[in-house]
Amino acid sequence: MKNTFKGAGVALVTPFNEDYSIDFDALKKLVRYQIDNGMDFLVVQGTTGESPVLSQEEKTKVLKSVQEENNGALPIIYGVGGNDTIAVGELLKKLPSGIDGILSVSPYYNKPTQKGIYEHYKYIASCTDLPIILYNVPGRTGSNVSASTTLELAKIHNIVAMKEASGDLGQIMDIVQNKPEGFSVLSGDDAIVVPLMSIGVEGVISVSANAFPKIFSEMVHDAAQGNYDVAKEGHYQLHQITQMLFEEGNPGGVKIALAKMNIMQPTMRMPLYPVSDELKTRIEKETAKLFK
Repeated sequence: MKNTFKGAGVALVTPFNEDYSIDFDALKKLVRYQIDNGMDFLVVQGTTGESPVLSQEEKTKVLKSVQEENNGALPIIYGVGGNDTIAVGELLKKLPSGIDGILSVSPYYNKPTQKGIYEHYKYIASCTDLPIILYNVPGRTGSNVSASTTLELAKIHNIVAMKEASGDLGQIMDIVQNKPEGFSVLSGDDAIVVPLMSIGVEGVISVSANAFPKIFSEMVHDAAQGNYDVAKEGHYQLHQITQMLFEEGNPGGVKIALAKMNIMQPTMRMPLYPVSDELKTRIEKETAKLFK
């Protein structure tokens, strides 16, 4: 099985009303905004979607709402991960139809060994026929998926890509250089997408693309075509806002930008908390500047 999820992907936020209920109208507006502005695929219920604070029933409703608005326009990747291997496998066996792939984060908090990480992914891959994108984000999980573990997992037929957010360029290059044909590396770091694509990374799953899909997708597509002089312009156009969006955590920053654009309210569920007034002002100012 080869990875078909390349280019510009977006990890969709979950919009909430002021009472913390899901704002499905805003969600559909967000999906349409991505489709109309050049994104290549959608990721539903990753960490950016505040998946830890949604019930399984809510996650299913979010997925259904995205599918309805998307109406087959873009591939949909669904986030299914956890630190209970058997439970993740059971979820995968019961997934609704209409999903094109799975994004599955490395087990968090337990801090398994590399062998444990390998066996976790090997088991969950046996529970579904869907293509699986691995997700390495040591800053959240407490453990790193090494290059050697990734390359071993790449031999499993339906494990097709790695979303790399380790920030370790040496590790990323080791994977890119030694990966089998059909396996891809995707960036999990918005700030260095263009540099990573110059060394063989084939796309991104982005946070900032929620608010700036046109600029972001054009930047990624230019890089994919080797037009790095043009891609560099998009990179620096987004450089300041990208730093701001992650300054006080995700998705607080990008929800401020989306609120400034009248797509949704910036509400998040606890324990996440709104960004400071000072940062809010800077994000709103930079967002307005990008849409002059």
